[in-house]
Amino acid sequence: MTAGTVEKKEKAAVALRLDGALTIYRAVELKQQILTAQAQGALEIDLSGVTEIDAAGVQLLMLAKRFASSQQQELRLVAPGPAVLELFELLSLATYFGDQLGAFDAPAAGTTPFQARQANES
Repeated sequence: MTAGTVEKKEKAAVALRLDGALTIYRAVELKQQILTAQAQGALEIDLSGVTEIDAAGVQLLMLAKRFASSQQQELRLVAPGPAVLELFELLSLATYFGDQLGAFDAPAAGTTPFQARQANES
C-alpha cells in the first residue's frame, strides 16, 4: 500500500495520486502529504487507486477543499474509483465538491454518478 506519488504538473499544478485505503488508519500520513502538496500550489488528486474510503478520508478531502479555497488555489479530484463514487453518492458529496470532481461524467437523466460509472465499466 503506497501513500501516493507527487508529480509537478504544468502551470504550477501538482498531481498527487492516492493508492490503497483512504481511511482513519492512514489519516495522519495522508493529511501531511496532501497539505505539503497544496503548499506548492494548485493540486490535482488522482483517486483512481483508492480501494477503500471512510469518514476520515472524506474529512481529508474536505480539508483539502477548504485549504484550497482559503489560499485561492484550484483543487481537482480526478478518476474516483467505485469505492469513492459509492461513498460520495451515499453522502451526497458530488454537489459539495462541485467542479473539483473533474472525473465525474454527466450522468443520464435519472442516473446517479455511481450508476453511470458502473454502466461504463460493464
